Amino acid sequence: METIVIVGGGAGGLELATRLGNSAAKSGRARVVLVDRWPAHFWKPLLHTVASGKHDPQVMAIDYAAQAAEHGFEFARGEVLGVDRDARRVSLAPWIADDGAEVLPARSIAYDKLVLALGSVTNLFGVPGAEQHVLTLDDVAQAETFRQRFVDGCIQASARQAAGAENPGIDIVIVGGGATGVELAAELSHSARTLARYNVHAMDPVRHVRIRILERGALLLPHLHQRQSKRAARHLRALGIKVHLDTAVARVDAGAVVDTEGCIYPSAITLWAAGVKAPPLCATLGLASNALRQIAVAPSLQALDDPNVYAIGDCANFVCPILGKVPPRAQAAHQQAVYLAQVLGQASPSSAPFAYRDYGSLVSLGPLAAVGVLTRASGQKYAVGGALARVLYALMYRKHQVALHGVVRMSAQTVADWIREKLSPSVRLH
Repeated sequence: METIVIVGGGAGGLELATRLGNSAAKSGRARVVLVDRWPAHFWKPLLHTVASGKHDPQVMAIDYAAQAAEHGFEFARGEVLGVDRDARRVSLAPWIADDGAEVLPARSIAYDKLVLALGSVTNLFGVPGAEQHVLTLDDVAQAETFRQRFVDGCIQASARQAAGAENPGIDIVIVGGGATGVELAAELSHSARTLARYNVHAMDPVRHVRIRILERGALLLPHLHQRQSKRAARHLRALGIKVHLDTAVARVDAGAVVDTEGCIYPSAITLWAAGVKAPPLCATLGLASNALRQIAVAPSLQALDDPNVYAIGDCANFVCPILGKVPPRAQAAHQQAVYLAQVLGQASPSSAPFAYRDYGSLVSLGPLAAVGVLTRASGQKYAVGGALARVLYALMYRKHQVALHGVVRMSAQTVADWIREKLSPSVRLH
């Protein structure tokens, strides 16, 4: 019986482990092991809702151990230090508790097939001061750090205003006008209003909670149609958010962001959302990769240098013959997980190559709005907005839940979430 080790429990990794657990592991054809340094999974496209306080990650997270027990795979918690491809072993660092005690020593896991689903990390592009002074949204811990800084900053600014400060308020700068930056800005605007309504702060949520987006390109959301990009910009400006286009960042200081024209943007909190790259581990494996450290894979999703290693999701560099380079999106990770589950989970694997289909993209503009583009099988694209786009955006997460839990449990979770939203404030207040 072969051992399939999946490193990374993100959108693609956890779905692949669940599918292989249900098929290959439960039938006794393979042992499936999922490795992740965190104890629970949170869907990365919704990290901006944790940063804004809209969602509690403790409620929405999926415990890896529980998912493993229910679907027939194993979960090993630990940070991967390296991979010995000759010996086919994955090395894990010691698991250290918060109090410094060693829970588990360093160890290794043997594999016959290795799937790298490591996701991505923020790309700071070497901008001076960025590493020291910006926050990022790579995981739940970072999102929680941003949320706490935002709430505390609003409270402190409100106290300064009450004390008669000359320039009251708080400045938030978001670098990057892609989906993450736009979605976070819109949710923060709603959070500022909600915190004021519950008297967490006493400032004007528009005049005194100043949110800016700095985008180096000519449009927000460049992957959408130009009309949708402009619509998103108008919506953000209507919320009081300042949108600065054609603005490239030259450096980041402790209390300000400076662009290449020398303009200074005061910033109590700077969030970098201007690009991603594969984690550093990808550069240590001796596998062919691109400038973003993404592992080059064949149409079978196997690494070009090692047929026993596969890569999916943001850490993989797959070039579709028709659509070109597959973008780092959750839908790509999902499609690759479905494909690999069929390839690795069947007694007689199919040799058909992976084919990516772009279904479009949807971007949230806060609790009541969204924009996006839907793509038909023919390749024809349709712009969507308003209530329809908002409903379709919400369904993306429910589709992810169906892949992990099935329709019945997803439906029950949807009802529970609706009840919770009716009984609680729309954002976390502390």
